[in-house]
Amino acid sequence: MSEQPPGKSPEDVEHLLRQRLEFLHPVAFELIDDSAHHAGHAGARGGGHYRLRIVSAAFAGHSKIARHRLIYGALDELMRSRIHALSIESLTPEEAI
Repeated sequence: MSEQPPGKSPEDVEHLLRQRLEFLHPVAFELIDDSAHHAGHAGARGGGHYRLRIVSAAFAGHSKIARHRLIYGALDELMRSRIHALSIESLTPEEAI
């Protein structure tokens, strides 16, 4: 059985994302690892493919682009190492109803 390198398992990535995005005080956070669906394509060398659904009152008054900039800014080097692709659904609590 092969082991994941340290910090590369989906659980580690989820823990890191939760830590990095804690400043948004999310009321809901869901991370889905879609890496298996992308195995073998040309860009799949480093990092996984993930879908993030995050609900936070901190997104109120911000455009979708501004919300994504907040998230990508917080993830910084993770986007160059452990995450190859991230699909984001960022909602306020009112939008998530």
